[in-house]
Amino acid sequence: MVPKDYPRVIIEAVQPQVGCGRFPIKRVVGEKVAVSADIYQEGHNKLAALLKARRVGAKKWQEIPMTLGDNDSWHGEFTVTSIGRWEYTIEAYTERYLSWVDEVTKKSVPGANLKSELLEGLVTLKQSAAGAKGEASARIEGIIASMESALASDDWHGAVDMGLGSEMRKLMAAHPDRSEGYELAPALTVMVNRPITRFAAWYEFFPRSQTSSPDRHGTLRDCIPRLREIKAMGFDVVYLPPIHPIGNSFRKGKNNSLVAEPGDVGSPWAIGNKHGGHMGLEPQLGTWDDWDKFVATCRELGIEIALDYVMNCSPDHPYVTEHPEWFFHRPDGSIKYAENPPKKYQDVYPLNFGTSDRVGLWQEMLKIFLFWVDKGVTTFRVDNPHTKPVPFWEWVIDEVHRHHPDVIFLAEAFTKPKMMRLLAKVGFAQSYTYFTWRNSAQELTEYVSELTSGEMKEYFTGNFFANTPDILPPILQFGGRPAFIMRAVLAATLSSVYGIYSGYEVCENEAIPGKEEYLNSEKYEIKVRDWEGTPGNIVSIITRINQIRRDSPALQTYNDVLFLGSHNPNIIAYAKMTEDRSDIIVCVVNVDPFQSQSTLIEIPLGTFGIGAHEQYEAHDLLSDDRYIWGGPTAYIELSPAGKMAHIIKIRRG
Repeated sequence: MVPKDYPRVIIEAVQPQVGCGRFPIKRVVGEKVAVSADIYQEGHNKLAALLKARRVGAKKWQEIPMTLGDNDSWHGEFTVTSIGRWEYTIEAYTERYLSWVDEVTKKSVPGANLKSELLEGLVTLKQSAAGAKGEASARIEGIIASMESALASDDWHGAVDMGLGSEMRKLMAAHPDRSEGYELAPALTVMVNRPITRFAAWYEFFPRSQTSSPDRHGTLRDCIPRLREIKAMGFDVVYLPPIHPIGNSFRKGKNNSLVAEPGDVGSPWAIGNKHGGHMGLEPQLGTWDDWDKFVATCRELGIEIALDYVMNCSPDHPYVTEHPEWFFHRPDGSIKYAENPPKKYQDVYPLNFGTSDRVGLWQEMLKIFLFWVDKGVTTFRVDNPHTKPVPFWEWVIDEVHRHHPDVIFLAEAFTKPKMMRLLAKVGFAQSYTYFTWRNSAQELTEYVSELTSGEMKEYFTGNFFANTPDILPPILQFGGRPAFIMRAVLAATLSSVYGIYSGYEVCENEAIPGKEEYLNSEKYEIKVRDWEGTPGNIVSIITRINQIRRDSPALQTYNDVLFLGSHNPNIIAYAKMTEDRSDIIVCVVNVDPFQSQSTLIEIPLGTFGIGAHEQYEAHDLLSDDRYIWGGPTAYIELSPAGKMAHIIKIRRG
């Protein structure tokens, strides 16, 4: 059967898009979306293309003319200016006027009879005049009338000159005939988040440990002085483990022992007791008035609150008696506790998202999110989202954003790469990554390139945590203070979003032998630290790194990490720079915390806009040392006993 209609212009290979348009790309307010597409048509007509963008729900499109590059490739860009969902599409059409101009220009030779071509041109001009309004329509009609008069007098050249004249060209550019065109459908989407999604320094701490004695439970009021210290170090986000009532049944003791001793505080991840569940506050932390004071102090300091969202229930959780159908049951009717072989969590019951009361469970999980947003939480670090159905996340994130589009979701999903990517696609703005286990220069280069190039850069933002309460990587266990400095620089500069768990700044690295876990873990006990008095602490270095990040626009960009050649595999070198090259930062890090290393690094002079024989200043922002460099290489020497890293600002002239 012959089709009734067909696209008059072909639009294909549109980028960026994720999953053939199934999922939105990600941006933050103020970022550009650079769009490209292959656009062409049969024959030799001239084409025009418009990139169209708007906030979802808006009636009017912003229209940006696209430019033609090589081989039918067209390009355009727009800037997202508010949070929430945006959409963009491409409209391409036959540029009938320019096609006519091209034809007439080629045929306009002495003695040529252009009557037929002029008649065709008048049809095109009248079509555009019909679409124009007001003065523009009158001006086009006036020129058309003059052309018709000239044509009636056989003044071919006069008619042609008027049709090709500068005034008509301007009018036609402003009021083209778009009838022979095609608009890409459905439109592609952009999820636009707040800038702090892409640039932030996170600090994780346990409120109960903000005390002067391990025998006294810390309170939210005790956290107030600590918040000021955290802000002084330059952190933007404080991340709290669960602060809900902790179960008593099967409570874990110190070092995850199965039997708790009197006074053991238990794991915050075993949520729920007689004082409430996920919408309750652990009584030993204080009251809701204390929480309000905590939130007010964070706002005063410009710190955002991230809360661990954990879908675990202790055997004492109210849900266990109120909604037993929400849990997994063994054949004997007992409820199954959580396991991650060989680990067993007798103090935790996981929720069953395939329950017969799926609607009730899912709605309750949404209710928890909305409750804490109303309490001042702006970000949720979601525990193990890869163990829950992906459709749940797509639904619940969309529901939260309907009420609060500014809320940020971080996926704590140390799992298979494809699942990590899918969670980002369906709505998680940030994700934990495998940075924690990437140590060599080659591993880091390959991994960061994977995250920040290709399709992943359009939707995946990796939050580079150097350590967590669950993970003390071997490099920190055995590398000592130099390793802590080295990994802090890498985390804070390879990604624009990074975090540390408290204890990092005092180089806390006592592990359970043979495991990547802390000995005397804070997950099961109160831990008191001397932040300033601990010998070898790196508080001042962490503070300096965060200050450099705030002062360096280049380090606030997530993508476009440029890895530089290094003649020593133990030294990694990379650069970040702003689009206009006004800020160029070169980071050079010794990834060997045990030995001194030296190398020549390759400087991409052309990329930096530096002449082959030009000298320039290399200012180490970490040490404040300044060097004069010149040429395509620079000599670097780094040592555990001295400097483990440079963060260099390149200055010309």
